[in-house]
Amino acid sequence: MVAQARELNAGDTTAAGIEVRQGSAEDLSPLRDGSVDCVVAGQAAHWFDYERAWPELARVAVPGATLAFWGYKDHVIVGRPATSEVFDRFTYGEGEVAPGMESMARFWELPGRNILRNSLSAVVPPQEDWEDVRRIVWDPDRKTAEIGDAAEEVLWMRKTLKLGELEGYTRTYSAFGGWKDAHPEFRSRVDGGEGDIVDKMYDEVVAAVPEWEAEGDKWREIEVEAVWGTVLLLARRR
Repeated sequence: MVAQARELNAGDTTAAGIEVRQGSAEDLSPLRDGSVDCVVAGQAAHWFDYERAWPELARVAVPGATLAFWGYKDHVIVGRPATSEVFDRFTYGEGEVAPGMESMARFWELPGRNILRNSLSAVVPPQEDWEDVRRIVWDPDRKTAEIGDAAEEVLWMRKTLKLGELEGYTRTYSAFGGWKDAHPEFRSRVDGGEGDIVDKMYDEVVAAVPEWEAEGDKWREIEVEAVWGTVLLLARRR
């Protein structure tokens, strides 16, 4: 990512003066004291070791600097509440979700995943260093799968896509990677097997909506609207 950013900047005349440096939230030694106007973390703040990160962030941020931590979590298909139960059970459920098949639950890296699912509530900027703290949270109603007019201001992640594309997205879960490594006996249908956990999940997702099930093998072409729960944590350096 660093190499690509440098390559792109080198070919962009509007990027003059932009430098890319590599560090971590816990060790920002490439940066001088009081040299940063804005601290941003996108889908990463739930992994930080804050005993080390908060002092480093305070050190490099100038007075008045902005802190903005953003993250997203589990999706919901709008208007299809029956599918939410299926997604939740296969992703976080206890026990078997299909004969001889466990859910992805134990393969999520913790506590990071739970911190994110709880909208970064465990991430609290120290009052001695940060002020004007604001936490903007939006969670879809998983029982109704409806959005509502009041959500428009804080609903930042929504996408119309095909069910097959959503299936592909599900296969990018880190927990699915762990599950797959632990269960080589379950091969996906694309690979000639009888189905892995994502195949079984989408069998039930499609079966939960009769008109989708009626499409048979064409279900992957069905368009749906998906939304994701989001959180934005803002603060200003004292």
